[in-house]
Amino acid sequence: MNAAALSLIVNAKTSGQVREAVEATSEKEQALRETAREFEAVFIKEMLTHAGLDKAIAGDSGYGGEAFSSMLVETYAEKLAEKGGFGLADQMYRQLKGQLK
Repeated sequence: MNAAALSLIVNAKTSGQVREAVEATSEKEQALRETAREFEAVFIKEMLTHAGLDKAIAGDSGYGGEAFSSMLVETYAEKLAEKGGFGLADQMYRQLKGQLK
């Protein structure tokens, strides 16, 4: 085996390893971004709940109204986070992205 053939084999193996590493990093970054967005949704839900939005929606509609309003507040929070929220998810992603390995 000559040096050129050996170089081709090494380069092909290395490029495959690089491609696999890039794909794995991309998957980790996507998982981190999704986790940060989910965290922001939970944070927003807690803020809205503590602000009394669930009670304001439920009014005096009883137990069923309270359960429904809680789910509605959760949906609002998820939609807010999907649309960018307060920027908390993006900030968390940028802070933690460098720690992925």
